[in-house]
Amino acid sequence: MDEDDAAAITFGTDGWRATLDEFTAPRVRMVGQAVATTLREQGEAGTVAVGYDARETSRGFAEELSRVLCANGFDVLVSDRDTPTPAVAWTVKERGLAGALQITASHNPPEYNGVKFIPSSGAPGLPETTEDIVSNLADPESLPEDEWGTVTEEDLVADYADHAIEYADADLAGLSVAYDAMHGSGRGVTSALLERAGADVTAMRDTQDPDFGGGSPEPTAENVEELIRRVREGDADLGVVNDGDADRLGIVTPERGYLDPNLYFAAMYDYLLESRSGDVVRTVSTSSIVDRVAEAHGQSVHETAVGFKWVAQAMADHDALMGGEESGGFGLADHLRNKDGVLLALVTAAAEHEESLDARVDRLLSEHGEIHQGRISVDCPEDRKAPVLDELESELPDSVAGESVDDVNTVDGFKIGLADGTWVLVRPSGTEPKLRVYAEASSDERLDELLSAGRELVAPLV
Repeated sequence: MDEDDAAAITFGTDGWRATLDEFTAPRVRMVGQAVATTLREQGEAGTVAVGYDARETSRGFAEELSRVLCANGFDVLVSDRDTPTPAVAWTVKERGLAGALQITASHNPPEYNGVKFIPSSGAPGLPETTEDIVSNLADPESLPEDEWGTVTEEDLVADYADHAIEYADADLAGLSVAYDAMHGSGRGVTSALLERAGADVTAMRDTQDPDFGGGSPEPTAENVEELIRRVREGDADLGVVNDGDADRLGIVTPERGYLDPNLYFAAMYDYLLESRSGDVVRTVSTSSIVDRVAEAHGQSVHETAVGFKWVAQAMADHDALMGGEESGGFGLADHLRNKDGVLLALVTAAAEHEESLDARVDRLLSEHGEIHQGRISVDCPEDRKAPVLDELESELPDSVAGESVDDVNTVDGFKIGLADGTWVLVRPSGTEPKLRVYAEASSDERLDELLSAGRELVAPLV
């Protein structure tokens, strides 16, 4: 085994991603071998699904993985086109497969690619699993040909789509939706589901473009200006956008433009609670307005570290109805304990058809108060992140920005709750040499004060 190749493969919060000079075929094969070894050690056998996104190199990398898995005796079910990650994850859970590998760099720019491992549950892999995979990195094994598995190529969307239509049970007749696929794997999937449910859909950036139009398939306000314009000008009742592999989504409304994911989370949870009950899971960086909605309905909130793997685990531990994070990833536990920007698009359209999201958000803010949330970054070398947090523990003040400290949550960094109900969170970035400072307040002015106070708290320690 080439130790340099192994050292270059690092699994972060959601698989391994790298630029194409680092994300090479030999290294992808090593990951395939590591997954095969790990599955055998776990007693898994049978079929592994292999999916891929719309990037130019993704199908080729998926074929490399398929060959390695077959050489280890696993049968492989490979998608016949680039496919949303949630459709692959749902297929694993629904068919009782041993797991899946999805070639995708999600929202990263076109010079990246990546690979996600999905266990048999369909939920994200926990650290103990990814650590096993990393420890098993090796050059592929070669078995006698008669022990090789077989490859079956199949449409992995059709059954998922039937399930999504049945799950949402929505009649969207009379609703107009503008859908932005960002040239990603949601094209022809999310839009088709919305149309099948009766919506009048205008599809945007719905062709395959491995360069994503020259940008990153990241659903942010800055990247969907045309979608915002169309909805604001009345061309559609609702705007929906998926990221590159369609496991996340963004929503655009006529009054608010790009809807704050925190407000979207609260609105969708409120909508779901009209017809069912269940707790909610959110990350430490997600707004407490979700807590207020839960309290109003007699439900509980379970707070986790940042990363959907933790959200998914808490959804199982607490039999929660919904889980989410402020970066636009949301999941419904009775469907799939994983992010799903496709199904959520359909359910969101159903909610909009019943009551406009703008009206629902207005009502929630009237009942529960305004929320303003923001984030800034402080440069911090990787080797300083842990020491800074260690030092911060002994440097925590009794008050921040003029308010006394009420409590400190250490589930992920330091979340400092203040007596006026506001909070400041300091945590290390999982992808960049930075510390993140989050804050939530009832006004933009107070938010700026808290973010500045958070910066002043950590900057001297870096």
